Amino acid sequence: MKDGQAEYLNKIRSIAEELSHLKVEYWKSFSNFGTWQFWVVIVMLIVPLIVLFVSIDKNKTLLLGFFGLNYHIWFAYVNSFGINLGLWEYPYQILSFIPSFSLDASLVPVSFMLLYQWTLNHKKNIYLYSIILSAFFAFVFKPIIVYFHFFHMYKGVNFVHLFLFYVAFFIVSKLITNLFVWLKTKGN
Repeated sequence: MKDGQAEYLNKIRSIAEELSHLKVEYWKSFSNFGTWQFWVVIVMLIVPLIVLFVSIDKNKTLLLGFFGLNYHIWFAYVNSFGINLGLWEYPYQILSFIPSFSLDASLVPVSFMLLYQWTLNHKKNIYLYSIILSAFFAFVFKPIIVYFHFFHMYKGVNFVHLFLFYVAFFIVSKLITNLFVWLKTKGN
């Protein structure tokens, strides 16, 4: 190791441990099982998964699941990045160490999966409808959760930025899905 490298790593680890402790203490005080906000976050996690389980087209499960997983990963990475940079925060969470789990893993990806399924089944333009769904999340849903303090934005981040993120996540996820579908057809 270079001079000072071990010292830096020890300092980073120490601060990370302290931050983890603070997050757990915050969760215990303000975002625990006894708060109504905790249960709203639980509903945002469980209800979309139930809806998906009941309504997913069993013939397209792998395609839709791959697309949804893609969306989830991009959403989760950018969310984590934004939280770590102090661009936004989620004051209420299921687990102290996964701050936006309900949105990352369920509500948003499942919504886009069901939209994808609907556009496939009805031969509609997925790109157009994904822009509409992105606008709904950015300009209707996010303002509601901001109003109820489930989400806060900082450092100039606004709803237009969030809209662009939703659209970008969709486009990247759809392009990656298209690539894998194309590779599958080339292999046959």
